[in-house]
Amino acid sequence: MTTLKATIGFATDKGIKDENEDFVGAIIPNEPQLTHKGIVAAIADGMSGSDAGKLASQSCVGSFLNDYFSTPDSWSVKQAGQKVLSATNSWLYSQGQSRYQSTKGMVSTLSIIVLKSTTAHIFHIGDSRIYRLRKGNFEQITRDHRVWASRDKHYLNRAMGIEPRLEVDYKSLPLEKDDLFVMTTDGIHDFIDDKTLKKLLGESAGLTSLAEKILKQAKANNSDDNLTCQLFRVDSLPEAKEDEILRRHANLPFPPPLQPGMILDGYRIEAELHASKRTQIYRVLDTHTNIKVILKTPSLLYDDDTLFIEHFLHEEWAGKRIDHKNVVKVINPDRRKSCIYYVTEYLPGQTLRAWINTYPKADINETRKIIEQIARGLRAFHRKEMLHQDLKPENVMIAQDGTAKIIDFGSVKIAGIAEIAPLALGDEENILGTLNYTAPEYHTGQRGTVKSDLYSLAVITYEMLNGALPFSQDMPEKPSQGFLTGLRYAPSFHHNPMVPTWIDGALKKATSISPQFRYDELSEFIYDLNHPNPSFMRAEDNIPLLQRNPLRFWQGLSAILIIVNLVLLYLIASKM
Repeated sequence: MTTLKATIGFATDKGIKDENEDFVGAIIPNEPQLTHKGIVAAIADGMSGSDAGKLASQSCVGSFLNDYFSTPDSWSVKQAGQKVLSATNSWLYSQGQSRYQSTKGMVSTLSIIVLKSTTAHIFHIGDSRIYRLRKGNFEQITRDHRVWASRDKHYLNRAMGIEPRLEVDYKSLPLEKDDLFVMTTDGIHDFIDDKTLKKLLGESAGLTSLAEKILKQAKANNSDDNLTCQLFRVDSLPEAKEDEILRRHANLPFPPPLQPGMILDGYRIEAELHASKRTQIYRVLDTHTNIKVILKTPSLLYDDDTLFIEHFLHEEWAGKRIDHKNVVKVINPDRRKSCIYYVTEYLPGQTLRAWINTYPKADINETRKIIEQIARGLRAFHRKEMLHQDLKPENVMIAQDGTAKIIDFGSVKIAGIAEIAPLALGDEENILGTLNYTAPEYHTGQRGTVKSDLYSLAVITYEMLNGALPFSQDMPEKPSQGFLTGLRYAPSFHHNPMVPTWIDGALKKATSISPQFRYDELSEFIYDLNHPNPSFMRAEDNIPLLQRNPLRFWQGLSAILIIVNLVLLYLIASKM
């Protein structure tokens, strides 16, 4: 099995200047970070004339190499890189202002390559450069952030630490074996043209020797700046659609059929709580700790299905990376597994489905309490750059103390894993979630977003308040775009006249068929569930009272009729 491998070489020199304000670095980590985070190389050039250019370049490279590998491995490279760069930029800018009272205090260029799986991710700020040599084709893949004031003078219009808000060039490129990336500061590329640079790279030598030759040539061409060159060659690539980290337990056997009283790796089976054709869920006693937990096992029907195994391991991997009171906790094993399974905390209580059946058309305040908790749990997924994709009442537990917890990870989309290789998650139902709760965009082949999970949460909210679903008909198994376009939202007053129009307005917006018309954030939806939105209040005026509140209409009409009858009786009596 091939893996990602690369060779790195570099050379740096202060040149004719008193000190070297360039900085360069790279990390080739061991597993699992090699798969989950990739290989990183960076180059920086402290801005000449700044008060602390050397410290700035060192900080840029050092902080990225350290902090990037500390970001959640569920994050995409883009998300992780931009978060680290924004934090570093804020620190550089604040230091420049406080210590040097200048926007030129701590300023540096920065160019970064992250190799992950079969993709190169490029981050770039300033006028350092990254080139790529592939099969004789030599090209610059970054653009210089320079503004020319005259024929001979230029200045940087983008750099680390120069402004409080950072704008980063980002791109991703597919990798090929033997790709050679060349990273240079302007002391190199301002004094060596591309043709000469390509010729030098064609010489037979180690990467460090080649980097030294490039520096020597730039010096010979009268370079008047610091000189740094880093070379980064791809030696091998992992096979597509392979994730050895997720599948590290795939060689373990499936567990045997389990019965109450049996013991598996120290877990005593007490009862089977749920069984489907794909999985079984047991309440067990951990004999090592004397604590009740949940044990989930795959069905023997799929013991030769590698995609199913991958999917099952994916569930455990996702669950271990969420630590939040509104998400069920997946327990890290403290013992060697003899077969494939995973363990979660045990939650005495009932599913939200059972709760809805017990409390149809629930109290608004009670509904808010539960929905707000689910939203907090969803945000824990979203902060890790995960999408749940299958939120429904069956996948939420209401504990005995009233705490709501999301309990299923079977359809979670993880950005960081998707970059390694998209998991083929079995059948379509597992990808799309559950009909009636799945966001419409999934049905038409679009990628899900935070708005997709929001849609599912809004459908649950609607059902809790109204005892029905927001559209007049159930979703067919494979709804077409035409079918989805034709769906019409059923206002809450059709089912429950006690739901205020402004709450119904929030539900209608959150369940919009098109994602562009939904809320951008979960917090916006939750806010509108608790605070009357004036735009939804104005909409109420356009709805006839008979439709929005039939009870109040008939009460008012009855009162009018009584008054009219009393007046008529009075008139009749006065004439007699």
